[in-house]
Amino acid sequence: MNNLRIGLLGYGKMGKAIEPIAIERGHEIGLKITSQNSKDLTASSIAQLDVAIEFSRPETAFDNIKCCLEQKVPVVVGTTAWLDRLDEAKALCEKTGGALLWASNFSIGVNLFFAVNRILAKYMADQPQYAVALEEIHHTQKLDAPSGTAITLAEAILAELPNKKSWKNTATTDESTIPIVSKREGQVPGTHEIVYQSPIDTITIRHEAHSRKGFAMGAVLAAEWLVGKAGFFDMNDFLGFK
Repeated sequence: MNNLRIGLLGYGKMGKAIEPIAIERGHEIGLKITSQNSKDLTASSIAQLDVAIEFSRPETAFDNIKCCLEQKVPVVVGTTAWLDRLDEAKALCEKTGGALLWASNFSIGVNLFFAVNRILAKYMADQPQYAVALEEIHHTQKLDAPSGTAITLAEAILAELPNKKSWKNTATTDESTIPIVSKREGQVPGTHEIVYQSPIDTITIRHEAHSRKGFAMGAVLAAEWLVGKAGFFDMNDFLGFK
């Protein structure tokens, strides 16, 4: 593994969790961008990096991605709630020959959970007696609801269950809609639960994060993997699930 010069675009909870892991793995933090020094994010400062890791805010994510791709600097993105511009980012990635890896969650455990969710949903397609619901719990500082992870889980279920047409961020009695209940409590790093309930039994799968270290480690490993590649990728590509 080569030592990399990494830029942290966003230096909140995730950026601060990523920094010590990257340094421990022999990398250098070449740029740290916060809301206070956003003017330091320039074409020349980005061009000095080997890879960038973007955990900023929805309103700044696309511009940060654009700056990286235009400078041919691969960028790993974990910011959520900007996905109305994802197709633009993919097109820009193709146009520039750059590399972009986006994920709603970088935890290896969560991505294994995603895989289990897809398999279970596939089997449930022939079992309409089960009603499915999601719950996600995060710390009170989390701005978006539902979480990007919950949306990823719900979209995977929708792809497999023909009687489900959409998800909604509230409890609902509409049988064609998957309810997602979002809770914000204390300092919870992230808990996601999927429940299939029938009149005679209940099946539950659950992932509970104990700290942000799993998310941060996954982001650093994804950044190491992305260097030298071109195209749009996700965690399934990184983990070899495709």
